[in-house]
Amino acid sequence: MSLDDLHLNLRNLTSEDYPQLKELMDSVYDDLGGAWPQLTIDKLINEFPDGQIVIEDDGRLVGVALTALVDYDEFSNPHQYDDLIGKREIILNDPNGDAMYGLDVLIHPDYRGYRLGRRLYEARKELCRSMNLRAILAGGRIPQYHQYADELTPTEYIDKVSRKEIHDPILSFQLANDFLVKRLLRKYLPEDEKSQGFATLLEWNNILYEPAERVLETRKTQVRVGAVQWQMREFDSVESVLQQVEYFVDALSDYQSDFAVFPELFNAPLMGLQDRAAQQDQQAAIRFLGGFTEQFVTELSRMAVAYNINIVAGSMIEMREDERLYNVSYLCHRDGTIEHQDKLHITPQERRDWVIDGGDELRVFDTDAGRIGIQICYDVEFPELSRVLAEQDMDILFVPFWTDTKNGYLRVRHCAQARAIENECYVVLCGSVGNVPSIENLDIQYAQSSVFSPSDFAFPHDAVLSETTPNTEMVMFSDLDLTRLTIVRAEGSVTNLKDRRKDLFDLRWRDWSWKSGGKPGGVNPEET
Repeated sequence: MSLDDLHLNLRNLTSEDYPQLKELMDSVYDDLGGAWPQLTIDKLINEFPDGQIVIEDDGRLVGVALTALVDYDEFSNPHQYDDLIGKREIILNDPNGDAMYGLDVLIHPDYRGYRLGRRLYEARKELCRSMNLRAILAGGRIPQYHQYADELTPTEYIDKVSRKEIHDPILSFQLANDFLVKRLLRKYLPEDEKSQGFATLLEWNNILYEPAERVLETRKTQVRVGAVQWQMREFDSVESVLQQVEYFVDALSDYQSDFAVFPELFNAPLMGLQDRAAQQDQQAAIRFLGGFTEQFVTELSRMAVAYNINIVAGSMIEMREDERLYNVSYLCHRDGTIEHQDKLHITPQERRDWVIDGGDELRVFDTDAGRIGIQICYDVEFPELSRVLAEQDMDILFVPFWTDTKNGYLRVRHCAQARAIENECYVVLCGSVGNVPSIENLDIQYAQSSVFSPSDFAFPHDAVLSETTPNTEMVMFSDLDLTRLTIVRAEGSVTNLKDRRKDLFDLRWRDWSWKSGGKPGGVNPEET
């Protein structure tokens, strides 16, 4: 048959199709009793019409997929085919079921080789997603097993099929369509002599499934991020800095952003409120800057609530009870909650000139717009940190930064883009620009704020969603689709997170909180 002669149409099965369906089922299932009675098919069509899918060629039925609704908890456990069948060969479709059960897929012998089975399976998957069902289950026969039964157990046979050492017309097809073998079913169809009564319990998991009781609490899947490429400038008061901050928060909120992001140490110009002589003592100047942090956090939290926007407040200097200084990013939720993330890796300049210490905790933050992580500038150059966050299902990584030269910026940029690819997440870079010669401790600035994505078909060809004009004060918006992350992690061209060889290596976070009487359960690393 020539491809030019095909006129294929995908649609739902109707009662009028039964004569053709019977002919097809009788020819395919000649060893298992042939076709279902018309009463059985008509009842299935009436109860679950969307689940009965056919492919026709100029009115001729050439492919069929029959499906029922079932309770996942019941049919994801051992069962027999008869558990689906009631009296008078009635298929027990459960209208309240949370999963689909694949009953039959039939392709006319004249049309094999055109991948019509794959087309029917894709239609089933789309239906499963659109109905927000948990999974597609199926009891898969293994009709070639009788040829190997004397030498292989059913489990060994399944393993060899999965390794493509043996081809099984049903199991090989199911595996190629992303179904996984959950368990071996015994006495599934006792009359199936070719499978010797065995079958595989197969499952295709709907990664987008949301339980009904959580629908009202479901996180957003479309997230808008607004980042401020902030220009360092002279300010004559704390209030003038906060006024500039509020101007940007207001603007980002007007565009319905879920996040407003500021750069690392964006309030550093406040060091210029000291006289020039006082600025010469760099340690004193940075401690002076830390004196404004509490006021800034209070005001930024107020703005987050007032403008209904989550604020990633770049970073600021915090002096704690031990008199040590830390470079800290504050997450001000729009519900009034405040959380923080310390910079863990301190640059040589920060350590030498300002005597800043690195923190020892790394967190993923739950927000109303996804699970996020924050890494301040230098931290993104250490891939272990992002991987620890990725293992906690981080969606978006925010990287407020301050770099002086283009090569320093490119180091941060290239590392950030690598983190997006290897951890299959979004990464938002936000930096500062502008040079202020009158302030002693402000270095030169170079920045081009950007948003990176994984590198796959669902994302831009260069994996860059948005970026600013370099060295210009401006705001940047980017819309992030969290559903695309879910799909790429499970079904992408490559699946970096899923394919890690955990049999060869792993990553362990060492808890240092025992040192300062921190949270319970801290482990002294010398004891591990």
